[in-house]
Amino acid sequence: MPLLYYWKPENYRRDREFGFGLHLNQNSPTMCRTGPGDSLWAFTRRRDGLYVLAAHLIVRGVTHNVPNYRYGKYRVWGDKGASRYFDVDRSPNAEMVLRSLSPTTRAQFLGQSFQGAAAVRELTQADYDLLLQVAADLPVLEIAAFYPEDELEARLVYGAPISTAEIARDASERTRYLYERLQRPRCRELVRQLQELYQGKCQICLYSPRDTYRLDVCHAHHIIWVSRGGEDELRNMCLICPNHHAAVHTDDAIFDYAGLEFRFGNGLIERALKSSS
Repeated sequence: MPLLYYWKPENYRRDREFGFGLHLNQNSPTMCRTGPGDSLWAFTRRRDGLYVLAAHLIVRGVTHNVPNYRYGKYRVWGDKGASRYFDVDRSPNAEMVLRSLSPTTRAQFLGQSFQGAAAVRELTQADYDLLLQVAADLPVLEIAAFYPEDELEARLVYGAPISTAEIARDASERTRYLYERLQRPRCRELVRQLQELYQGKCQICLYSPRDTYRLDVCHAHHIIWVSRGGEDELRNMCLICPNHHAAVHTDDAIFDYAGLEFRFGNGLIERALKSSS
């Protein structure tokens, strides 16, 4: 089922500043009425007061976030290859189109019709077709390149240097966030804590290299990738073996905190066991 979401201007500007992460978080349970292959359209209000289309996410899945997550209970994951973020600064006024859609929008200011539980609204097929037509020629933003997450994690943990040439490759605020704000010593301490919490065992397959080799071979994985705005904190990390780590990154697997499970593109679901301590 296609959905329409009002991206509050302050939230939009924050997310754009740090680089879009191909997902949206919200508290509305309406998010759960969409599924793989469906569309989530987002609009926002520019500084000049005009309402414009901001994004068209092709849904990969919908999951629960970690309890009490400050940006919302639910997360829609967008398909990297098919989703689009529009250049709102060069996009035309879309208010008349948005008000012509099936969701009721009687408030004087359009955004007021998308507050609280009504922030996410269901769309009809006719609504979807109209938005698709309107968005066909909209200017599209280049999404900030995602730093290879497995390499980023390794550099955070082992402190490998990052060259100025690599930083110059993408001068966006997202790059500055990744390279300047993350604290490598803190990250390495979190990895140490994670290894001790699970005695070096993979949380998925229970592979235990400590028992066999007396070595910590399993990797600390950021569940919501750091390059997509995930927090560098223990509750956003899990300990998984190198094989599972490679599979999760290669497949861009979805993680649902409700069941503590990874969802792979072929339909396979694997649960990450939680420590009893």
